[in-house]
Amino acid sequence: RSNIEETMASSDSVDTLLANKDGLEAFRKFLKSEFSEENVEFWLACEDFKKTKSSTKITLKAQRIYSDFIEADAPKEINIDFHTRNHISQNISEPTLSCFDDAQRLIYSLMAKDSFPRFLRSNEYKELVKKQQNRNQKRWLPFL
Repeated sequence: RSNIEETMASSDSVDTLLANKDGLEAFRKFLKSEFSEENVEFWLACEDFKKTKSSTKITLKAQRIYSDFIEADAPKEINIDFHTRNHISQNISEPTLSCFDDAQRLIYSLMAKDSFPRFLRSNEYKELVKKQQNRNQKRWLPFL
């Protein structure tokens, strides 16, 4: 797939957007303008966390994610329900690679249903499409 197809497909898929470097950058910029970039930062932190192999690093990363995003008055506190927050708080002392899955699903759903449709109407998205179109045109014009 070309980048432009990926960009166009991102209007159907948050996954495609999050997997595309330029798409992710544009989405982050958009979320920042809406004061909700903590959502994508949390989602990315969880994706990174799930790839962690060392048990020492699992504990350290889990504590960092918890203190950055989950605990009350965290600097980048995400908007999750009491039950999910409480469940994580009770289990954070012995974290597993799936300990943030419920919260990550909630944030993903929030981004997909709330932020993403607005992103598709934003200037950031229009700029992303234009950037991808320009990039594709240059491929066919060897003198550029």
